[in-house]
Amino acid sequence: MKENLIKVIIVDDHPVVLQGFEYILQEAEGIHLVGKFADAKSLRSYLKNNLVDIILMDINLPDSNGIDECANIKKEFPETQIIGISNINEHSIIQRMLDAGASGYFLKNASADEVISGIHRAVDGEKVFSEEVKNLLENIETGELPVITRREKEVLQLLASGLNSIEIGEKIFISPLTVESHRRNLLQKFKVNNVAALIHKAMEMKYI
Repeated sequence: MKENLIKVIIVDDHPVVLQGFEYILQEAEGIHLVGKFADAKSLRSYLKNNLVDIILMDINLPDSNGIDECANIKKEFPETQIIGISNINEHSIIQRMLDAGASGYFLKNASADEVISGIHRAVDGEKVFSEEVKNLLENIETGELPVITRREKEVLQLLASGLNSIEIGEKIFISPLTVESHRRNLLQKFKVNNVAALIHKAMEMKYI
């Protein structure tokens, strides 16, 4: 009976990806695909009235960052397990998704067996990864990801929008000197020498 099946939804703005995962899951034993969405707004609207067990969620959504969405959903629906799906095979992105509360990370070229088995194991509380991701996590040597404060994140986002220190200070009601202090801290934390490199690296790592 469908009441006993694992309820799964997919969030991705690429129709081919949605169709591919639908094909994998429609005949999978113990799984019921209950929805497909192309953006975060549609997902949030659905979750207001429907509980699901698993969300397969793209990292890059047209109206949101999948990492931030993951963190927000886990706060509101802690029992729902989220598995990132992406073509990005970078440790920093995978780790940030996990830090946001995700139960795993699949590359979009994952096999049907990897996806189906991963969904069942995620419901049981395991961390799940497609084979390529697992190999990356096992073999990579990396430093810690930058840890930034809420205020530093605000400054970073405003720098990315093209504002200077005076404009940022006026926007968030702090002095230009304080903005400069946050800017220096961000450069140091991201190990870059200028704001252009900071913005580029922060975007790559999905901080903005």
